Formats: sequence, C-alpha cells, structure tokens
Amino acid sequence: MARVLAYTSPARGHLYPLTPILLELHRRGHEVVVRTLASEVGRMRELGFAAEAISNRVEAIEHDDWQAGNPRAGLGRSVATFVARSEFDAPDLRDAIAAEKPDAVIVDINSWGAMAAAEAWGGPWAAFCPYPLAISSKDAPPFGPGLAPARGPLGRLRDRLARPIVTGTLERAMVPKTNAVRARLGLAPVKSADEMFGRPPLLLYLTAEPFEYPRTDWPANVVMVGPCEWEPSAEAPAWLADVTAPIVLVTTSSEFQGDGRLIQAALDGLADEPVFVIATLPSGDPASFRVPANARVERFIAHGPILDRAVCAITHGGMGATQKALARGVPVCAVPFGRDQPEVARRVEIAGAGSRLPAGQLTPERLRDKVREATAKAAGAKRIAAAFKAAGGPAAAADAVERRLINGR
Repeated sequence: MARVLAYTSPARGHLYPLTPILLELHRRGHEVVVRTLASEVGRMRELGFAAEAISNRVEAIEHDDWQAGNPRAGLGRSVATFVARSEFDAPDLRDAIAAEKPDAVIVDINSWGAMAAAEAWGGPWAAFCPYPLAISSKDAPPFGPGLAPARGPLGRLRDRLARPIVTGTLERAMVPKTNAVRARLGLAPVKSADEMFGRPPLLLYLTAEPFEYPRTDWPANVVMVGPCEWEPSAEAPAWLADVTAPIVLVTTSSEFQGDGRLIQAALDGLADEPVFVIATLPSGDPASFRVPANARVERFIAHGPILDRAVCAITHGGMGATQKALARGVPVCAVPFGRDQPEVARRVEIAGAGSRLPAGQLTPERLRDKVREATAKAAGAKRIAAAFKAAGGPAAAADAVERRLINGR
C-alpha cells in the first residue's frame, strides 16, 4: 500500500472532482494525505484523509478575471493568477513532500509551481485536469475562444493562423515566469504549455470523448476517465417533494465572476413556462432577485437530487456543473462568461447534448428559446452519459494511479 499526497488549488471546483478518486484509493487501502483550501480541511478529515490547508499566501491570490472586458482578456487574467500563485504553491508542496514523505503525489493542473515541485522531487507523480485540457492538437481548435472544430482545408488554415495568436499570447505571459520558478527548483525550462502539461508521467483527464473532441494525437501521459462527481452529503430539501412541474436547474460559479445576471434572466425568461426553476448562487445573495411563483433561489443545494428530476440544466459553462448534468442524461443550456467556459459551452453544442448562448447575448427571451432548444436534445445528453459511464470514473483513475505510479515505484 502507498502513501498518496494530493495538492489542489484553492477551488472547490477542483477539489470535489478529485475527491472520489481519493476515496477510491483510500478504499483500496492506500493512505491519503490532502493539502487544499482551508475551508475544506475539516470536510476532508471527515472522509478519513489526513488534511491540512495550503499556504494562505496561495489562497490570498483570488481570481479577478470577472473584471476583464472580454473572454480573451479574462483568460489572460486567469493565467496571471496561476503564475502569481506558482511563486508560493511551489515551496508549499515542496514542504508538504518533506513533511509527509509520500510514495506518490497528485497535483492540480492549475497549481503550476506545485507541478514543478513534484517534478523536481523526482518521485512518481500525476496531475489531474477537471476542465478542457489546454494542449494543442491537429484535430482540435486552439484552446480559449471556444471555436468550433475545423471542417475542411479552410478550417484547418483558420486553426493554424489562430493558434499562435491565441496560444502564443498566453504563453508569453506564462512561460517566462513559470520557468523562473522551475529554475529555482533546479529544473530545465519549458518552451510551451504543451511541454509543461507533458511533464507529469500521468495526467488524469476528467472527461471523455465524444464530449471532448476526438483526437488522434493524445499525448501518452493523458488518461481520460470521465467526470468524477462528488458533493457534500445533503438530503433533498423538504419542499422539493411539493414540486410537480418539470424542473430546470440554474447554476452559477462557486468562484465569483459576476454571473448572477444569468439567474435573473432565467427567472424572467421562464416565468411563464410550464417548469419550476431552481437556481443556486454560491457566491452571491439569493435575496437580491425578483423571484416568480414558479421558481426558488438558494445559495446552495446539493445538485444531485435536483438533477435526478430535471429536464434541463442552465449552467455558466463550468465543467463540473455541466458534466454533472450530462452524466445523468440531462441536456444543458450553457451560458459561458469566461475562463474555460466558452470551450465547455461549445462542446455541449457540438456533442448535440444541449445549446449554447454567449453571455454577451444573454436576454430573458433568448435564454428561454435556448432552454427549449436544449430540452429537445435529451437523446444527445443520454449518449454522452453513456460515454462518461464507459470511461470508468474514479475506479479507472485509481487503476491508472496504481498502474503508472504506485506498482512500479
């Protein structure tokens, strides 16, 4: 049996998808140690893990991409956030490794300094990615703007021309500062994001084709295991039993990004539809909305019991909420605001599992029409649910960790 140290960025949207993988490793007899955001340490200990908080200097650097004027600028701000955190998460993981003496390490793909520290450590390590993976491929468009996959020679030409503009801009902000951290750890520099994400011996990718664009050139370190869902245990609210109309769930980001207007648009646009709207706003104030008779707004409700009865989920395009709905065969209306969300929303559309409405085009009327469009695509959502199940989930991830990291260490 092995001692496994897991290190995450300060985001529940990254910790929670990793949690069922850690639970499966724990169930198999491995000892699990976690470093994560301070507010979740107690919950991780309740699950049987030895857990401590990541450095408060990492948590103090918050996302400010919601202040950007467009998605490209927002993605640049996200890169700046991860670069700034890398100065502190590198020594933080290095100290954790020295204290815990693990046999294997699993690192959040957004913790760029910690990834370098794991590489410098020299032992078996993996990264995990719970959102669209930002690596280049001849079979997929450049990551970021949410472009549809290319068709024909003109489409491939578009990708070749767009890739240095989209990816090059981000890499110029990312690579030099990341290499400065790597140099302090005694590591050779990387030339690109592809090279950095190719360093982990194992990269657990928490999705599956065909929701992810099928590719013929996946790197050898990438193992797709499908979404790994976990949320704090909670009973369904008592009032849910009184809801008889078809349910539409509306979700927003757990990290503030100014997407609360999605909820009001849903409340207004669906007020006269034969549905019941349940909206969750983890980073805002539920009392600030005009709520019609066929709706309810809560700060947090476990999504599982709601999705089990839903006919559609309106999401902000976050990978976690979107895949959680699709894994149950619930079609999605994705309204991306920034970060990786344009990529997720486009995948929903291309997979035929729902609809896409860019946040810049959001109105109550347009959202209502897009919800109707998404609801009609339940068959596509069920097809994606079957693909996710076939990928294996937490058991497949634990198999990969044991096979590639633990058994041959």
